[in-house]
Amino acid sequence: MKKMKLGIVGYGFMGHCDADMLKTFEDIELTAVADINPVQMEDAPEGVETYSSIDELLDKADIDVVMISTPNPSHLEMVEKCAAAKKHIICEKPAAMTVAQFDRMAEAVKRAGVIFTVHQQRRWDKDYRIMKSVYDQGLLGNVYVIKSQLYGFNGNMHDWHRFPEMGGGMLYDWGGHLIDQILDMVDSPIESLYADLRNVINEKVDDYFKIIMKFQNGIMAEIELGTYYLTPKRAWFIGGDKGSALIDGFAGEGKIVRTAHLLENVPGKITMTAAGPTRSFGPAAPGLLLEEPLPETVAEQRDYFVHFLKAFHGEEEIIVKPEQVRRVLRVMEAVRESADTGEAVRLEHER
Repeated sequence: MKKMKLGIVGYGFMGHCDADMLKTFEDIELTAVADINPVQMEDAPEGVETYSSIDELLDKADIDVVMISTPNPSHLEMVEKCAAAKKHIICEKPAAMTVAQFDRMAEAVKRAGVIFTVHQQRRWDKDYRIMKSVYDQGLLGNVYVIKSQLYGFNGNMHDWHRFPEMGGGMLYDWGGHLIDQILDMVDSPIESLYADLRNVINEKVDDYFKIIMKFQNGIMAEIELGTYYLTPKRAWFIGGDKGSALIDGFAGEGKIVRTAHLLENVPGKITMTAAGPTRSFGPAAPGLLLEEPLPETVAEQRDYFVHFLKAFHGEEEIIVKPEQVRRVLRVMEAVRESADTGEAVRLEHER
C-alpha cells in the first residue's frame, strides 16, 4: 500500500505534537514542515525537508496531505492555497474564525475535489468514548440530561491565547472540542441555546463559560469550563429514567448507579439527618443504590489518524465531516450571541 506523504504548515506547539504522533505510523511519511520562524524548525526530524512558507512547501515538497497548524486567523488562506494545489487537508481547530469563513473553505475544497477535515481528535478521548457508549447502548433508559465539566487552576492565558483577534480564549480552544463531543453524541437538532461567557482573571479573553443546549429530542446538555476553579476536574454526568452514569477524570473512572426500587410511600417515622426533615435528599437507605461498572472501551487520539489514513486510501468516509465542523462553529457563534444579549438563541437552521 502506498505511503501517505504529509507536510505540516506551522511547526509550533501543535505542529510538534502532530509530528510526534505521526512517527508512530509506518504508513504515513512526514515529508516536510514549513514555518515563517526558522527557530521553530531547528529540531525538525532528520530527513524532513524544511521550508520558510506554505507557498514554498506546496511548490517543492512531494506531499499528498497538508496538516495546517498555523495561527487560527490564517486558516482560511492556508486551506484555499492547499486546495488550489490539489492537496488533501487536515486543519487544526477551530477551522475558521466564523461560519462565513468556513463556507469559503468548504467551497474551495469542493471545487478542488480534495479531502478536507478538522483535527477533532478528542472524539477519541477515553472518558468521552465511555460516555458515548453508555448513551449509544441505551444503558440509562430515556436520557434527560448530559453534563460535561472541565475545571483548571492555572487561569492565566498564554501565548496567542491572550489575544481575541487570534481566536484566543477558552471557547475557541477547548470549547471547540467539548461542543463537538456533545454534538457527536446526541443525534438531534438543537432547539435553543443559552450561554454565559466571562473573563474572570484575563482582561481580554474568556476563561469561563457555561453552555446549555436544549435538543429537540428533550435532552438538556450542559457544558461548563473554568480555568480558575482551583479544583482541577474533568467530569461527566448522564441522567436517565433507568439510572445515572458519572465519570471523574480523563482516564474514565466512574460508575453507573441505579435504584433497587423507587420509593412508593412515605414511612411514618421521620429520621432527622444533616439534610433536615427530607426524604428525597437525605442519605439513601442501605441497599437502595446499586452500582455497576461502566462499559469498557478501547480508544486513543491516535485513532483519528487511523481513520484518516483509511479515508485517504478510499476505504471509508472521513469521520469528522465538514458539515459537522460547520455546526460546531455555528454553535460557538450562538454562544457569543447569547452571552452578549443575555438571552437564549433559537437555532432555526437546526429544525
